[in-house]
Amino acid sequence: MAAIGFLNPAPLMWDFDHPPLAAELATRYQVDSMMPSECADRLANGTADIGLVPIAALATTPGLRIIPGCTIASKGRVRSLLLVHRAAQPLAALRTVAADTASRTTLAYARILFHFYGNPAVPFIPMAADLDTMLERASAAILIGDPALMALEERANRFERTGEELVYLDLAEEWTAVMDVPFVSAVWCAAQGSILDDSIETDFIRSRDHGLANIDTLVAEWSRKLPLSDETIRSYLTSNIHYVLDEECIEGMRVFFEKAAEVGILPAYQLPPFVGRAHVTSNGGKPSVSMRA
Repeated sequence: MAAIGFLNPAPLMWDFDHPPLAAELATRYQVDSMMPSECADRLANGTADIGLVPIAALATTPGLRIIPGCTIASKGRVRSLLLVHRAAQPLAALRTVAADTASRTTLAYARILFHFYGNPAVPFIPMAADLDTMLERASAAILIGDPALMALEERANRFERTGEELVYLDLAEEWTAVMDVPFVSAVWCAAQGSILDDSIETDFIRSRDHGLANIDTLVAEWSRKLPLSDETIRSYLTSNIHYVLDEECIEGMRVFFEKAAEVGILPAYQLPPFVGRAHVTSNGGKPSVSMRA
């Protein structure tokens, strides 16, 4: 499995990281670590069989099959996907956007939103996720994952330090306000040619449910890893991130693919029926699974 060290998929990873099931799952899954944007590449090049991949990859990676049950999504404010710009500059007047490339799907959502902002051709400049450096080179910045959470935590300190008034737009909240559907970031997928049965769906859903039942433990673990308060971590995992791939999220995916094709960001893609079940075998060995964090 290829797991990312971000906070948001921590509940999905519970059984893979904690006893009593971690040892048993390790006999059937091999875990690696990578950035979210790499997960789909791993499935496409055959070095992983399963991945919690950014949904834009479904339109660009042939043969990916969605495994029902789990997602990383938001039905409102998410806090870990930000578009930050100077208050004096309206969105329609932004000339450049420094973009954290950790998630191609988030950048696709942002591109769609810029069509609604009346600034569809604004250039995105790939940059490392450092807000000060990004705003030195561009009119605005897109921050993804833990760097976005930390930027919000440091918002007051930054204003005291710089005196610069910034607007922190939550991209998931913006998407939901414009489209009236959830913002869906990632889903479990199996690579083309993988052999599926019911057990993998069971493994992932069970791990998610156990993770959501152990939020206090996750808060304690992650508060030692990130400079975030316990309450910030708890509310993020319980209120900001939605982990169930329900009908609302499926509709959100349909709208995303429709709008992305309409504005030319992604090729046309028809969301398939959610029928594949999943245990993956690869030449008799342990499945290699890409997980987004």
